Amino acid sequence: MIGQSIGTYRITAKLGAGGMGEVYRARDTKLDRDVALKILPDSFSHDAERVARFEREAKVLAALNHPNIAQIYGLEERALVMELVEGPTLAERIAQGALPLDEAMNIAKQIAEALETAHEKGITHRDLKPANVKITPQGVVKVLDFGLATAAHSSVADDNPSISPTLTLDYAATRAGMIVGTAAYMSPEQARGQQVDRRSDIWAFGVLLYEMITGRRAFEGATISDTLAAVLKSEPDWSKVPARVRRLLERCLQKESQRRLLAIGDWDLLLANENVFLPRDEIGRKQWKWIGTVAVLIVVVLVLGFVSFRHLTEAPLRVLKISVLPPEKTSQLNYPSVSPDGRQIVFVATLEGKDQLWVRSLDSLAARMLPGTEGAGYPFWAPDSNFIGFFAGGKLKKIDVAGGPALTLCDAIAGRGGTWNRDGVIVFAPNFRSGLFRVPAAGGSATQITMLDETAHENAHRTPWFLPDGHHFLYTARTDQLERSTVYIVDLESKARHPVLTVSSNVVYAPPGYLLFVREQTLMAQAFDASKGAVTGEPVPLAEHVDFDALNIAGRFSASQTGVLAFTSGGAAGEVVQLTWFDRTGKSTGTVGTAGVLHWPVISPDERTIAFDRQDEQTGTFDIWLHDLARGSDSRFTFDAKTNQQFPVWSPDASHILFQSFRPGKNGGVLFQKSIGSSAREDVVVEDTFGFGISARPTDWSRDGRYIVVDNTPSNTEGDIWVQPMFGDRKRFYYLQTDFNERGAKLSPNGRWVAYASNETNRDEIYVQTFPDRGGKWQVSTNGGYWPVWSRDGRELYFVGSDRRMMASEVKSGEKFEASVPRPLFDSHTESLNRMTHGFDVSKDGRFLIPAPVTQSASAPITLVVNWTAAFKR
Repeated sequence: MIGQSIGTYRITAKLGAGGMGEVYRARDTKLDRDVALKILPDSFSHDAERVARFEREAKVLAALNHPNIAQIYGLEERALVMELVEGPTLAERIAQGALPLDEAMNIAKQIAEALETAHEKGITHRDLKPANVKITPQGVVKVLDFGLATAAHSSVADDNPSISPTLTLDYAATRAGMIVGTAAYMSPEQARGQQVDRRSDIWAFGVLLYEMITGRRAFEGATISDTLAAVLKSEPDWSKVPARVRRLLERCLQKESQRRLLAIGDWDLLLANENVFLPRDEIGRKQWKWIGTVAVLIVVVLVLGFVSFRHLTEAPLRVLKISVLPPEKTSQLNYPSVSPDGRQIVFVATLEGKDQLWVRSLDSLAARMLPGTEGAGYPFWAPDSNFIGFFAGGKLKKIDVAGGPALTLCDAIAGRGGTWNRDGVIVFAPNFRSGLFRVPAAGGSATQITMLDETAHENAHRTPWFLPDGHHFLYTARTDQLERSTVYIVDLESKARHPVLTVSSNVVYAPPGYLLFVREQTLMAQAFDASKGAVTGEPVPLAEHVDFDALNIAGRFSASQTGVLAFTSGGAAGEVVQLTWFDRTGKSTGTVGTAGVLHWPVISPDERTIAFDRQDEQTGTFDIWLHDLARGSDSRFTFDAKTNQQFPVWSPDASHILFQSFRPGKNGGVLFQKSIGSSAREDVVVEDTFGFGISARPTDWSRDGRYIVVDNTPSNTEGDIWVQPMFGDRKRFYYLQTDFNERGAKLSPNGRWVAYASNETNRDEIYVQTFPDRGGKWQVSTNGGYWPVWSRDGRELYFVGSDRRMMASEVKSGEKFEASVPRPLFDSHTESLNRMTHGFDVSKDGRFLIPAPVTQSASAPITLVVNWTAAFKR
């Protein structure tokens, strides 16, 4: 082909050949410059679809404008036009012997910067090796074929080894298609044929650095099989590696990808000593670097920080505050948790009605959603900042931050916090009202390690947090009287515990020695001696109006091990909603009362009054409130600032309201009823629900007054339904008790049927069964459903579909139950199907009463505070 032209490029010399084709030197006759042409194989270039795919990938790769990446200029017929890089390859340089350490580190730095730029754009090299790195006469490193393997992956047949980008012929080959060189640089996951990502590049980076320093390959064998076996099973000869870089190489060359360096940009953090992190002053400098790219507005501060770095020992870094806004189109940003290394933050945000985990690197301006985390809550980090544990779907799960599926570890019916130590032990709260359990981070059987102290009226142990030694952890023991809740320190093995602090809040330990907790929505810090397990001095306020979930005694805050603090304000304590009337077309016809954090509106049988539970802004607890429809006024119905009164249900004659409450000495809660229009005492309907589960709430009262139906969250299943008779011996019984999650039970007006939601088909659907004896069973919904509500005449059944639309099904309930195919009515104005804490009701004339979210409450940001401990030194 010498002397021939492709487009405006005249071929002048052959440079080499590889699995992706032959490479030629060419003259760009239009721009008068030399370029490199890679002529694509016939099997690739003659396939129009593959060429189109490759062209799209080439456009992406062309955006990698970095001085250490050989640039792609474009596509020309069968040829890929690339920057021509003069100088030897790294393979040729290594062939002369090991490189001096300074030279090797300089080359490694430039390779790492090239990889970091590509990884930030979601591009993985997949074929990093010495032959793909060139060094110009000026000492500039150029990574060649960058992203070519990624581009080819979607375009080249996997079963053709001769053109596979990871099977290139960069050394003398005996016959086409034989792997000779590249195998030595494959990551274990590549060698196994598994999916690869940026961590494979990090592995190859480690192999290259090892080879530069030692002059020999980290993994090699007499045959290809032996080489691959070494990659999978052997360790490099660490005795050849200087101590200064060994820790870095060990982190790059971990066989398990999740244990490798999180990001290639972190490589220099492991070079200072044998320690993982740099000295404290270096950490401070790094934090400025990480956070500086988060907000362009603080560039000036960033520059000043770098300029004054030499004087850090004389002038400590100042406290820096930054706001992190929710991702676009999301709402209800919640559960912020900073990674231990302070470089990432995970949180829950609602998108299209689904709560999901989002992760944002503090050196990025955008967050990314983690697929497979629908319904997530209470996220927590692995100590290496590579994995996140969370609760969803009645399970404890974990997910790799870099990508991959969410893995189930064990059952956790309604998780309330977890913590993870360096030995691979996770301690977690599996449900609302139990002690804590432990489980291996790899998954398995969970075993209980703390027991509720009934003499102290404890009803739950929650939000554990490991201390630095990994053997002791903190947790909060929730009591019937919330103000008496206590933080304990526990030895993981002996299970011995002793009290640390009396506070109704979760706690976080933060170096160099503080406990963080919330008191009256103020985030506090108090000095803590971890070796003695004791607080000292007085607590100091850090931030006011921090979101706090009083029911779960959980403040929305977190802290890293490197001085980064995160918290939310103005949103996470509860979603602000406005009770709103809607007609059957979805048109708003008016509002009820004032907006607030309120749930479960129910219209009285005589349609004069609406009952609902509302959260008190000062105490964070819930009480039952009433709205008089004739007068248009709200009034408080229950009065107890120390515990929650929730889930109102009207008696059939509208004379009483039934509700749930947790009172001192009543371990599982009590169902009370109270008469309307008087200051009468609250009468106990069910003395103690603990025998029937850890959390029970009334959902309906039959029209004849004979039965109360209750949703129940026991300790061994997801959710059940039980019935409290109001006649005879009043002995309660289970109506539905299965391995699935049944909830939201509502009785038909004639009392013959009960509608409820169940996830027995792996998604929530609406079912109807006969009542009180179970006989026939019918599925009403066809595409998911939540929160069934009967029309007042029993001729329709309403529910919220999986797409958040209000659905209606016509019902015939004579001797045999019949229901029509559900039809959509309007958007239900439900922000999150996962939390399912709002409910709705329907009037006799067919108007829908819905707690509609107040739009301005959805944009509450996360506040990041960098170097927050500096505040104590002023």
